[in-house]
Amino acid sequence: MEVLKYLIEKEFKQFGRNPFMIRLALLFPIMVMLIFPWVATLDITGVNIDIVDNDRSETSKKLIEKIEASTYFKLHAMEQEYRFAFENMKYGKSDIILEIPEGFEKDLINGVPCQAGVFANAVDGTKGALGSSYLASIVNGFAAEQSGTVQKMPVKIKVQNRYNPTLNYRFYMIPAIMIILIILICGFLPALNIVSEKEIGTIEQINVTPVGKYQFILAKMIPFWIMGITAFSLCFALAYWIYGLIPAGSLLTVYGASLIFVLAMSGMGLIISNYSATMQQSMFLMFFFVMIFLLMSGLFTPVSSMPDWAQWIAVFNPPRYIVEIMRGVYLKGSSFADLKPQFAALTAFAVFLSAWAILSYRKRN
Repeated sequence: MEVLKYLIEKEFKQFGRNPFMIRLALLFPIMVMLIFPWVATLDITGVNIDIVDNDRSETSKKLIEKIEASTYFKLHAMEQEYRFAFENMKYGKSDIILEIPEGFEKDLINGVPCQAGVFANAVDGTKGALGSSYLASIVNGFAAEQSGTVQKMPVKIKVQNRYNPTLNYRFYMIPAIMIILIILICGFLPALNIVSEKEIGTIEQINVTPVGKYQFILAKMIPFWIMGITAFSLCFALAYWIYGLIPAGSLLTVYGASLIFVLAMSGMGLIISNYSATMQQSMFLMFFFVMIFLLMSGLFTPVSSMPDWAQWIAVFNPPRYIVEIMRGVYLKGSSFADLKPQFAALTAFAVFLSAWAILSYRKRN
């Protein structure tokens, strides 16, 4: 017991000598409790909707006002034709389209069955199904409210799920889950490798050799890049063999995005290793960033359903853009031209993180 007491005392003293660990131990639980419960929500809110009003009557205007007043929907645009609304959905600007048919008011007054069209972006099957269900409930509730002035006549809703007609949740998740491999293999494994060499002293031995900084960094990174892309390719094969999932778009677009993302993640891994003196420090930092990456990338929870301040934070989250690219290519068949903003953001992160990693590495001869 006496030995145990001194060992525990030693651990507390050692912990107190490291201000980095003290800050991390305090800030990490605060971040988890204050931010993550708000971000990791399964409530579907803030669904962007485009409305095509072919009737242009007072009744259709009241219906639109009722939809706008709902907390579930945000009116993105009032379009003159369905094809314009579908373009917005194709580029991710809207999630659901409501098409009000011509003669909507007249049919309600005369008690004639009428049919409104709801077109849901089912790339995210959960969001598409719940959003269309919410919208159908609002439209039918509105029709029932008109019973005081018009005959009570529920509106028949015709729902079409685009991009993922079967609402298969696996099809939504698989393309995004693939990027976790890149984060771990190309980002965090190199960092752990470098930090472990710091601890055993081999980095100091390399520092006194003529090996240049760029040579050392590339020699450390290239094997992990190869491993990451190989594992990424294996995922494509497994997605086809096991789930029958093949990309609707070009694999070249996917590989181009993945190569840029590899550079970004390896840069981040090197930054972590540069500022970490021990494996413990690096693993704490990696766990922290993994939580941020997974919860704020749209992997599980749509970014649009997060609070506004969380959406602003998500703008600076690199995995968010590769998730959008993977789902766009796999499910929508999006091309490079459709995904230019995501590619631009990924490229900016890759350049910034790689430059920071190289500049922060110090080789002491």
